[in-house]
Amino acid sequence: MKIFNRSIRIREYSLPVSIGFYEVEKQRPQRVLIDIDLRLAPLTQEMPDDVHATVNYDLVHKAIPGLVAGRHFNLQETLCHELLALCASQHGVVGARVWVRKPDIYTDCESAGYEAEVEVAG
Repeated sequence: MKIFNRSIRIREYSLPVSIGFYEVEKQRPQRVLIDIDLRLAPLTQEMPDDVHATVNYDLVHKAIPGLVAGRHFNLQETLCHELLALCASQHGVVGARVWVRKPDIYTDCESAGYEAEVEVAG
């Protein structure tokens, strides 16, 4: 049996990030929510119950704080694209989608954000 459309998802990863181009945004970190979809290659055989047969999403999860630590992002787009590069560098990932958003920026809506997707050349 061939299985298509495999993915691993990380949802609503919440962490403080120094982000924004307005002066008031540069004064303190803001809460950012991150959603990540890692697309995996189709399976051509039965899935072995072995961590080496899939993508270890723990590596992505643990790398995110280091990616944002000690720096400022003017744009959500920049943060999103750097997260995409991190995702694309993982062995076994054939594509990724990242959605970054600020949930506390406006009082009259849930959030404001940016989403981008990448295909990994094989």
